[in-house]
Amino acid sequence: MSSPSDTKPSGTKRDAAKDLAPSQLRTAGSFLLSRVQQIGIFIALVVIILLFQGLTGGRLLTAGNVANIIVQNSYILILAIGMVMIIIAGHIDLSVGSVAAFVGAATGVMIVQWGWPWWAGILVGILLGAVVGAWQGFWVAVVGIPAFIVTLAGMLIFRGLTQITLGNTQITPFPTEYRQLGGGYLFPQLFPASTSPAEWITVGLGVLTLVLFVSSQLRGRAKRTKLGVEGEPAWWFWTRTGFGILLIVLITYLLGLAEGSRGTPIVLVVLGVLVVAYTVVMTRTRFGRHIYAVGGNRHAADLSGIRSKRIDFMLFVNMGILAALAGIVFAGRLNSAGPGAGNLFELDAIAAAFIGGAAVQGGIGTVIGAITGGLIMGVLNNGMSLMGVSTDYQQFIKGLVLLLAVAFDVYNKRRARSLG
Repeated sequence: MSSPSDTKPSGTKRDAAKDLAPSQLRTAGSFLLSRVQQIGIFIALVVIILLFQGLTGGRLLTAGNVANIIVQNSYILILAIGMVMIIIAGHIDLSVGSVAAFVGAATGVMIVQWGWPWWAGILVGILLGAVVGAWQGFWVAVVGIPAFIVTLAGMLIFRGLTQITLGNTQITPFPTEYRQLGGGYLFPQLFPASTSPAEWITVGLGVLTLVLFVSSQLRGRAKRTKLGVEGEPAWWFWTRTGFGILLIVLITYLLGLAEGSRGTPIVLVVLGVLVVAYTVVMTRTRFGRHIYAVGGNRHAADLSGIRSKRIDFMLFVNMGILAALAGIVFAGRLNSAGPGAGNLFELDAIAAAFIGGAAVQGGIGTVIGAITGGLIMGVLNNGMSLMGVSTDYQQFIKGLVLLLAVAFDVYNKRRARSLG
């Protein structure tokens, strides 16, 4: 006979842990597979940054170069925000580069040649972009012509209007205030560049951004948990939040405290406001939900009472406004408006949206994803330039990255259908 001391309960803590670990691993693995595209975007950005940091001998993550990446890609990131919304709704816009060039030329004529105040030229330029967007939205939403055809025509129309406006010449120079939007820094006269700068305004903005980011993440998770719709494991929430914290701290240090830093680029503040505003629009407003519904199934959206034509019209008005802003930023950075401005901007914006996870068929995509995709393109451009790679090879590599990103999206959709 066996005594009680000879028998062991089958459900000890050690046995339970052994049984639970494989289950937890399977759960974590299935979650990561379900988010593979979103997670892959950020992993790709980190890998590319680390790769070029090594290949360039540490020159990529210097204060001056990080600021250059932000300033040099700011207009593409602005365009990517509007473009991803257009793509989510199931459209495409090929005219944004020409619209940006046209608005830059128009503001140049108003401010430099006609002597308007710089702020009046910017306001009228933004209004002009809205009118251009309304023009294209009319043909898409009201007449019913596919957006591809309308914006292809727009690309030719507004490129021609740019050349007519400028007469094949460049307009320069712009006023200092106008140039600051594209390449200026916050209060540089208070904190000039030096070997050991202390840009406390940048540090303050970084701390404020960090507090707002963490609080918004915690509030969002608490709200989803309260409603019983939280589908994100705690370990991934803290991993994602920790990555965001590290990114904000790194950018704050490089722009505010690192050797050679010049402070916060003004366009970075503009981008931050746009990203927050449009993320709220796409995730927390009825308009944003309707965009996803129209892109996911236009017929079902119409049957449910969503006015899809109105959504299309407003999207193109919004795209026109953002294209105008991008054109003003670009002209301000170059301190000139020329007939060749905005060339291939539309392709870079479309690439940023698709690399950032937008679906070719529509209905899927995020503002943050588009910004991440734009940063991937920007880091690729900057890193290859630091390495001395010629522009023809840069175009080849960028095209290959875009193709692989779209192929990855198609693969994920096929895998999801097969599992379903």
